[in-house]
Amino acid sequence: MNSFGRIFRLSIFGESHGVAVGVTVDGCPAGIPLTVEDFLPDLKRRKAGAAGTTPRKEDDIPEIISGLFNGHTTGAPITILFRNNNTQSKDYEAIRNTPRPGHADFVLDKKYNGYNDYRGGGHSSGRLTLALVTAGVIAKKIIAPVQPTARLIEAGGDTDIEAAIDKAVEMQDSIGGIIECTAQGLPIGWGEPFFDSVESVISHLVFSIPAVKGIEFGSGFAGSKSTGSQNNDAILDENGTTKTNNAGGINGGITNGNELVFRVAIKPTSSTPQQQQTWNTQSQSVEAFTVKGRHDLCIALRAPVVVEAACAIALADLMMVSNALKL
Repeated sequence: MNSFGRIFRLSIFGESHGVAVGVTVDGCPAGIPLTVEDFLPDLKRRKAGAAGTTPRKEDDIPEIISGLFNGHTTGAPITILFRNNNTQSKDYEAIRNTPRPGHADFVLDKKYNGYNDYRGGGHSSGRLTLALVTAGVIAKKIIAPVQPTARLIEAGGDTDIEAAIDKAVEMQDSIGGIIECTAQGLPIGWGEPFFDSVESVISHLVFSIPAVKGIEFGSGFAGSKSTGSQNNDAILDENGTTKTNNAGGINGGITNGNELVFRVAIKPTSSTPQQQQTWNTQSQSVEAFTVKGRHDLCIALRAPVVVEAACAIALADLMMVSNALKL
């Protein structure tokens, strides 16, 4: 389905080359100050324009059509639209018969018996991350003063991001990256053991971001190479402050009051300028294929704000569930 959340709930809709994309947020408390301008800084961070990003540029001006009155949330569902004004659908005519390697074209065609909107990836496009960023802005207001922060710490295996992008442009091939997200000021007690653990809820949302292929919390995979005495975090006081933070701020699926830390692996953009091989469904043979259209050489450049939003949305829902359990 296209919905997430137990109390703070969001539903996304639209296609990359359709009339619009958008989000409906339900469960937002009434009385939160909210204006169009509140969304613009995070939406700008997601936009293309820098070296290594797609030439496709959209205005991305949020159109709030419900849930807002006199500059405050009403408690009713908030629906926000983004009109698609800069599409070049003809670039995708070829993929009807030649699904792009690495993309969802082939499986979407099979799943929906050919009725899916294949232009620009349709509903599976990274364009839909607009919905996550938008909902994330609202979520950040709910969880304040807790404020997630995400940044790209590695691209193409290099911590020198600028050099990595220059190399990708020179090679004319796409690269991936690693994004780190942190959040301070979390209280002890958000999350549940097992199915609604903090890791489970955040991971569920993070894996809804196209191109995400992995996530780790705290010491993550590196922790598996250490011993228990090395990886355990010594507790220093009655507040649960720890000497180290290999747990990434979570024990037993529950926030422990220390800094939340997780990292996300973003795969190289599937739409690379390099020639590839794919199956032609019309000729029933493998043939050379070059992707057309406008694409990012490194989608990870624009993903930190999306990861940040996913974290904020997850935390908002975890907070509201925790508060509800105390009533």
